[in-house]
Amino acid sequence: MKKTIRIPFIFIFLPFLFGSIYGNSEEKLIGDESDGSRAISVHRIPLLDDEGMEIDPDDDPVLPFSMRRTCSADCHRYETISAGWHFNAATSAIDHGRAGHPWIYVNASSGAQIPLSYRSWPGTYRPEQIGLSPWQFVLQFGRHMPGGGVGEFDESQNPDAIMRIFVSGKLDVNCLSCHDADPAHDQAEYALQIARQNFRWAAAATAGFAAVSGAAAKMPDTYDYQMPEPPDDPKIISPSIVYRETEFDEKNRVFFHLVRQVPNERCYFCHSSKPANPSREKWMMDEDVHLAAGLHCVDCHRNGLDHTIVRGYEGESAVSTNPLAISSSCEGCHLGDAESIMPLTGRFSAPVPKHAGIPLVHFEKMTCTVCHSGPWPEAKTQLVKTSLAHGLGIRNVDKSETALPHIVTPVFARQANGKIAPHHLLWPAFWGRRNGEQIEPLVIEFVKTILTKFENCETIQTTRDWPEFSLELIKEVLIAMQAQMENDGKPVYIGGGKLYALDENDTLIANEHETAEPYGWPIAHDVRPAAQSLGVRGCEDCHAVDAPFFFGDVIVDSPLVCERENVRTMIEFEELDAAYMKTLAATFVFRPWFKAAMIVLSIVLVAILLWYGFQALHCVMNFLSEKEDKL
Repeated sequence: MKKTIRIPFIFIFLPFLFGSIYGNSEEKLIGDESDGSRAISVHRIPLLDDEGMEIDPDDDPVLPFSMRRTCSADCHRYETISAGWHFNAATSAIDHGRAGHPWIYVNASSGAQIPLSYRSWPGTYRPEQIGLSPWQFVLQFGRHMPGGGVGEFDESQNPDAIMRIFVSGKLDVNCLSCHDADPAHDQAEYALQIARQNFRWAAAATAGFAAVSGAAAKMPDTYDYQMPEPPDDPKIISPSIVYRETEFDEKNRVFFHLVRQVPNERCYFCHSSKPANPSREKWMMDEDVHLAAGLHCVDCHRNGLDHTIVRGYEGESAVSTNPLAISSSCEGCHLGDAESIMPLTGRFSAPVPKHAGIPLVHFEKMTCTVCHSGPWPEAKTQLVKTSLAHGLGIRNVDKSETALPHIVTPVFARQANGKIAPHHLLWPAFWGRRNGEQIEPLVIEFVKTILTKFENCETIQTTRDWPEFSLELIKEVLIAMQAQMENDGKPVYIGGGKLYALDENDTLIANEHETAEPYGWPIAHDVRPAAQSLGVRGCEDCHAVDAPFFFGDVIVDSPLVCERENVRTMIEFEELDAAYMKTLAATFVFRPWFKAAMIVLSIVLVAILLWYGFQALHCVMNFLSEKEDKL
């Protein structure tokens, strides 16, 4: 093994305290501007470590390559890329647009499922509100993060984890998560390395030519990855990496199978969903019609070097700097837009819909996705699992039907722009603090400390389903919290769409409250073809007296046993008048009779008109005949 001279740990320590040592030259790099070629660039490049030094497989110790250093050495400006949509959640100087899928903190034993986000989406909470530092947040959710942003760790926001950051490294943007088309790429390995606190090694571990072993989580705070000392316990393995030497050419370069057009499978790792019902497996479900037609996710969800990716919803152009935001929505692609840089219809050979016979009010009040996206509505909503919420795709994922969090779908609800759209829905559940009308979650560690005194609060290890909370238990826990909180607000419990609190006599009262309302985010996929769209069988698909679209039952999810049979009606989320819609639906029952009656009446009316027409003609002919006789 070739011994490589490395900078001692103490010199690595200083930059973490006083700022980044990475350069920020304004000189243009090779990849800052495209030359216009549609050909794929060959990425045969040297591997660079955190210090920018070339890696040789014979180094001692062998270090993981840094995506930041390797990709930005001569080609791509890291600062520009890291400001993109997938990495900028914690950036406050941008408009975060329409509400999207949150991160969901779950703790079954404390009856908590809380929508979290660093973005300014109403109904979500910032991780620090429940006591999660960026370090803890990445450790919890980094399994499905492409790095960068929160994972680059501002030490001032992680005072309790500074030494651990030195050991584990930072979680830089992982370009391979999206752009590696190598069949040997293993994103599930990335999730495993996050769990082991091997942030510095995580990106390299996904590559097919590298293997990572050991865990930074088991290393002491004084561990130096550049000058590693053998652990005192021989059973413990320090984090290390081995490269396949045959991957290095004569110039010590490695070939990366990188592509501009990201494979759908890379997107699917973070953006998959499936019904929670185990009887509905993925092989039973059809693929999105766009992918079935041969398109790729990135054909619509495009971005440049700045990675400001098109999300594709109506109105996105008002908050996005991406010039394709207008033409990449449903309407922009299928119908065209006069304000778009591409004002033509039928992009990618998309059919131009006729919508013959559909009243225009439908397009004013509803999104395209109402009829074309997500699961077909049933009499009662179902539970769904998603990659971000349930860790789909990682090893040993909980496959039980009742695994938390419980996400309800499809729910047709009104968006902020006034249009109805299909949504996934999460009923928040957490212990909180009320100051006046302001309610926010309590720090999780405080909640756990209180709940350890109650035997009923036990995590169900086999299914991760809710424990059985009673109203009496809620009351007892609130009393215990109130004694600990003193004058620091009043404790409350949010669950099942209600707020539970104690009055002056320590009597438990329950009220509806906006904080307890569910958090929903729109469904865009899977898109169904026109022949499978809602309404294809006629108006009764939506306007029957028992049609799920208006009158279906929406599950109310709660740890409280007394709330588990509760449901809400779909029309409540659509913010429509139930009596009016029931009356309108009733008219469709008799509409065939009305049509038949109108046809018969029309025939009679035409017959009468013809009769009188012929009589009038007869009179005219007689008049002309008499006039002719007089002449």
